[in-house]
Amino acid sequence: MVFYVLLCSLGIMANGFIVVLLGKEWVLCHRLSPCDMILISVGASRFCLLWLGMIHNFYFFFLPPTYSKEPSCQYFGIYWDFLNSATFWFATWLSVLFCVKIANFTHSIFFWLKWTVKELVPWFLLVSLLISFIVTMLYFVENNALYQAFLQGKFSENITLYGFFRNLEIHYFFPLKLITLSIPCSIFVVSTVLLITSLRRHSWRMQHGTHSTQELSTQAHTRALKCLVSFLIFYALSFLFMITDVVLSGFEDTWFWPWQIVIYLCSSIHPFILILGNSHLEGALMKLLLQPKTFWNDKRVSSPT
Repeated sequence: MVFYVLLCSLGIMANGFIVVLLGKEWVLCHRLSPCDMILISVGASRFCLLWLGMIHNFYFFFLPPTYSKEPSCQYFGIYWDFLNSATFWFATWLSVLFCVKIANFTHSIFFWLKWTVKELVPWFLLVSLLISFIVTMLYFVENNALYQAFLQGKFSENITLYGFFRNLEIHYFFPLKLITLSIPCSIFVVSTVLLITSLRRHSWRMQHGTHSTQELSTQAHTRALKCLVSFLIFYALSFLFMITDVVLSGFEDTWFWPWQIVIYLCSSIHPFILILGNSHLEGALMKLLLQPKTFWNDKRVSSPT
């Protein structure tokens, strides 16, 4: 539990740093680049998701019988499903943007995307919010209808509350999760594969001639791949653990916090990789970390000997 709180606290600070820095730039300059639009969207959704997850997990862990029968359980599901879906879609568009801006392909679709990406990114974000809202309503409507039916005693008396939710998770929510996440996951994987293919082609060209522009392009490819591959690894771990939790009979209290750690691992660790992979964010972070040292050095110089 302590490690979970520490992990989420780090994630909240990292995502909050991204939101505050880019939000300040948005207020001052009245505009953001397409990459910064997606980054601030990812940071904001993850910031809210981590806070919501911490409140829910402590409430559920310490008051499980009371929480399961209260309407707050339903409300949490609405917000969590929306934020989780939006976060995944935002990260998917980030991989698409990296692929479009960095990959070197001569197909007409890529040229069109390169020229129109600035206008398309806001629409991508709006569509992501709309899809997340629709998915959340699919979760909520069915969950609320069956939950009310269970409370009214329309099911067999032999079905416990735990068994009811397990059947609901396996036969309805799990297939729905697979269907709704398969589309952004496929887009994400295709973008990553295209970027890797572009990097291999570029490496082959580098063997026949070395130029400074090619070296810069290779560095851009490498930075983008680090962000994409790291996110893919973290998401795969979370997704694998979700499947394990549904297929098996569930986890006892001993395994509750390790499960939560894996679920929120991506949202807590990946923002640090995004910060270190972005020169603007990395520079601002280094400046922030060096402020205490600069303050004490200035104070030491100004103090009388």
